[in-house]
Amino acid sequence: MKWEGNRESDNVEDRRGDGGGGGGFGGRSIGLGTIAIALVASYFFGISPTTVISLLSGGPVTQPQSQQAPAPNRANQPEDRQTKFVKTVLADTEDVWTQIFRANGKTYAPPKLVLFSGATQTACGTGQTASGPFYCPGDRKVYIDLSFYQLMQQRFHVSGEFAQAYVIAHEVGHHVQNLMGVMDKVNNAERQMSKAQANAMSVRLELQADCLAGVWAFHANQARSILEQGDVEGALNAATAIGDDALQKQEQGYVVPDSFTHGTSAQRVRWFKQGVSSGEVKSCNTFEVKTL
Repeated sequence: MKWEGNRESDNVEDRRGDGGGGGGFGGRSIGLGTIAIALVASYFFGISPTTVISLLSGGPVTQPQSQQAPAPNRANQPEDRQTKFVKTVLADTEDVWTQIFRANGKTYAPPKLVLFSGATQTACGTGQTASGPFYCPGDRKVYIDLSFYQLMQQRFHVSGEFAQAYVIAHEVGHHVQNLMGVMDKVNNAERQMSKAQANAMSVRLELQADCLAGVWAFHANQARSILEQGDVEGALNAATAIGDDALQKQEQGYVVPDSFTHGTSAQRVRWFKQGVSSGEVKSCNTFEVKTL
């Protein structure tokens, strides 16, 4: 992926080293998710990731302590390549979605991206590394612990900078859904549904975010020629690795379709490809199609 030298966003809040806070998630946060056994359990059985992590480690069920070492002073420290990369990708999403919204007579209000380590407070409760990158509609912020990228490579054997960019673009896709009012409609509808029906609605929400990530890639490549050979394949590998069916098969040896909340590997690949090939938001209406 070609990104060096492009604009970096200053809409980034760096909380690494600030320490976290206790408590589980309050409210709905939207993320790639399900990157550890703890999160899988939370999706399938409604158990707090914090509780599962504690049980798996053999310790008592306790909440993380908020008292941690003082944050290091990052002023005047040179930024690492990964931080610069994240800022550049965020800037690219800002440019693309600003243009798309403007073309439709609307104004795009970009999300702030928060870099954290371990745990951090959000309007959706305490965000934790075990949750993976996520978007909190309550404060309109995207949260990411950059160690997730190491996990992508070590656990899922997914590497490449464009695959990492896809992660950010997916979460920004949730922000776009929030601005478009899609998220409110889904939340309201889910209140009237069974658990299985609500899960199915969540799948459509996630797949639309995958498609919107593809829309971003289409326009970013047209404007700045960011794609190199193998980039799209890398993103598709990421989408494949984090499909609900692949994760369930890996963790428990079988799949439970009614518990899917993010979509199968094939579905995630299909909808990302839909966005990256069409470049049109209207092609991402996962709520109207019968077959995902």
